[in-house]
Amino acid sequence: MNHSGVIPLLGLPHGDFPHRGDVQASGKAAVTMGIIAKPNLDTDWKDYSNCLGVDPDLFFPERGASTREAKEVCRSCVVQNDCLEYALQNGEKFGIWGGMSERERRRIRRQRALERQAAERAAEAV
Repeated sequence: MNHSGVIPLLGLPHGDFPHRGDVQASGKAAVTMGIIAKPNLDTDWKDYSNCLGVDPDLFFPERGASTREAKEVCRSCVVQNDCLEYALQNGEKFGIWGGMSERERRRIRRQRALERQAAERAAEAV
């Protein structure tokens, strides 16, 4: 939260911050642990994460700051792959997720897009 009482990235006033486990039945984005997720995206794995209870600022370092400590928390986490997949599926653009930075996740998304395109071309050629 910044000094204006607004939670960064979400742009929500502090009093309007959704609580952990809030889910909208309307099919709109669900909010768990202060993270907005696409509807029907599994977030149960978060209950088993090493980062549960750790200061979130550690996972959202300032530009150019070290990500080593955050990645160390992720390294031995039993849900590291679930966390990474969540970030990739949900389009998380900021922070350390599943032990990977924004740049590392962009690389994975690009590679997956290239693989999908190649598979589509191969299917069309048949």
